[in-house]
Amino acid sequence: MEILLAFIVIIVLLAIAATISAVLRDGRGHLPPVRSERDWRALDLPSSAYWTMRLL
Repeated sequence: MEILLAFIVIIVLLAIAATISAVLRDGRGHLPPVRSERDWRALDLPSSAYWTMRLL
């Protein structure tokens, strides 16, 4: 019985260590780069709504 309990404790500790390791490794260096663009202005709005039909 003690062997089974020790086996379960070892498995739980390994699972916790693997989870912490995966969380720490994941996401590092995957942030999108900061892009600098022009500020949004009201002059950039279209003269008509996009949903209106346009004639060619």
